[in-house]
Amino acid sequence: MIKKHIPNSLTCCNLMCGCMATGAAFYGNYRWAIVVIIVGAVFDFFDGMVARLLGVSSPIGKELDSLADVVTFGVAPSAILFYLFHEVQYPAFLEPAAKLLPYTAFLMAAFSALRLAKFNLDTRQTTSFIGLPTPANALFWGSLVVGQHAFLVSAKFNAAFLFLFMFLSCLLLVAEVPLFSLKFKDLSWEHNRVQYIFLAGCLACLPLGASALAAIVVWYVALSLIVNSRRGR
Repeated sequence: MIKKHIPNSLTCCNLMCGCMATGAAFYGNYRWAIVVIIVGAVFDFFDGMVARLLGVSSPIGKELDSLADVVTFGVAPSAILFYLFHEVQYPAFLEPAAKLLPYTAFLMAAFSALRLAKFNLDTRQTTSFIGLPTPANALFWGSLVVGQHAFLVSAKFNAAFLFLFMFLSCLLLVAEVPLFSLKFKDLSWEHNRVQYIFLAGCLACLPLGASALAAIVVWYVALSLIVNSRRGR
């Protein structure tokens, strides 16, 4: 049956987008990289939905989806940071490590793989997330580098800050931090208050242009922490 191959074909399109984004990043073409990552995220969203609608979900589809996500949302943003490490300023104490530090960018690929493996086995993440989802992390870095490139390569920023922020995002991928689901239970305010507040914040971020996605991801994490703190009282 042809229909059983449709979801896996969409997943393979996601994988191809990840490969193209990685290639673009190694040439310093950040804009093309983020565009293709976004397209990959669209394929990633629809492959599971199509599989459920057609009733053709399979173990191989789940494994293939994780492999594709490692490339698109793990390797591709790592490649973006790898090239950016060659552009940023290096303070004097880091100059001896200038040739090696860019390779630390691939820590993000490793942490993304770990995040995806945990997601596949963690039954707590059926209706919400524990740790930052890999697509959100990839979109954050792609959007930030495109929108704030001039600042990132200026004297106001340097490789030490880049490494610290990168490592923080790696930790956030696997941290035991609950993040609310973006799914709506219905259209009521009472059941979806957090989601509506999040959407309002997203609209406020749109004037930021290329940096909007990065701001939205920060807003998503911040709002989740606020919600969790209130629930813990």
